[in-house]
Amino acid sequence: MRLIRLCRRFVAPVLLALALSACAKHAPLPVAASDLDTVAYGAPVAYVAEAVAQTVADGGYRLDAGDRLRIVVYGQDGLTNSYAVDASGQITMPLIGAVRARGLTPAELARAISAKLRNGFIREPFVAAEVEAYRPFFILGEVAAPGQYPYVPNMTVEAAVAIAGGFSPRAQRGNVQLSRNTPAGPIRETVPLATPLSPGDTITVRERWF
Repeated sequence: MRLIRLCRRFVAPVLLALALSACAKHAPLPVAASDLDTVAYGAPVAYVAEAVAQTVADGGYRLDAGDRLRIVVYGQDGLTNSYAVDASGQITMPLIGAVRARGLTPAELARAISAKLRNGFIREPFVAAEVEAYRPFFILGEVAAPGQYPYVPNMTVEAAVAIAGGFSPRAQRGNVQLSRNTPAGPIRETVPLATPLSPGDTITVRERWF
C-alpha cells in the first residue's frame, strides 16, 4: 500500500507534465489580429486585389481611341513622351510617324514601336508602354447628368450611375443596357448594376413604363 501511495505521489505529476509538454509541441502559435490576412492568404488582401486589378487592366487591356499612353524609349528623350490614341486608332511619334494601337495591348504596341525604330533608326531600341489615362465611358438616358466621364479601374455600372448624378425619377433602376466593343465585335445587352465597367463602354438607362 505504501508503494502504491508513493507512485501516486511522484509518478502521476511526471506523467501530467509529459502530457502537457506534448500538447504544447502540437498546439498552434497565437496569431495577432493584424496578421490574419497575411497568414491566411500569403499577402495582405488589399495588395493581392490591387495586383490582380493591375494585371487585368494593363496585361490584357486592348487599346482604342481616347486612351493616353506613356511611351518610354530608353536613352531617347526626344521620343519618350505621352501619346494619345487618335480617332483612327493610331499614335504618331517622331521619326517613325503613325503606329497602329487599336486592338493591341500596351506590350504589343511597345514591340511594334521597337520594330519600327529598329528599321533604320535605332539599332537596339528598348521600349516600354503603359496606360496613362483610359478612354472615357458614356452614360445616356434617365440619369441626372448624362454624358462622357473619365474611366477609373474597378468601376461598376452602379458607380457610373452615381458619377452621373444618380437615376432620374423616371428611370428603370433594376438593370441597364450596356454596349461594348469587343475583339469579336460590338455587343449590347441588359445587365445588373453590379456589372464591371470597361473603358469605352456606353450605358443606357431606360425609362420605366409605370
